[in-house]
Amino acid sequence: MTTSEQNSKEENDELDALDALEKEASEFNKDAEIDRILKAFKLDAYAVLNLQPGVPDTQIKLQYRKLSLLIHPDKTTNPSATNAFDRLKKAQTELMDPKHRTHLDECISDARMLLIRERKLTTDSPEVKDPDAEFLAA
Repeated sequence: MTTSEQNSKEENDELDALDALEKEASEFNKDAEIDRILKAFKLDAYAVLNLQPGVPDTQIKLQYRKLSLLIHPDKTTNPSATNAFDRLKKAQTELMDPKHRTHLDECISDARMLLIRERKLTTDSPEVKDPDAEFLAA
């Protein structure tokens, strides 16, 4: 085998290794997103879609499309993909229904106000205006 053939074989081996690594990373990202969706509070469609309340319909559709392509059961080997995909579709349907979306927004607003009162804060408190991760997680 000549030196150029040897170099070509080594380059092909490196490309094959990189392709395998990219495929593994892609599967990891899919699995992580499936896990995130299944762990999200299922009554909060915003959490399932990984969105903040108040986003426009176009953003909901865009996020749904992006996530549905990522976790579609035909595109991943994860056995939980079907459940995650169904939950994602349900969340998108709920947010596209104005009546359900209004009800969800009211529930989130009420919960936020209860949390503010419980912590003896006001809507002008710095913790409320610029919430840290702990406040958002509560």
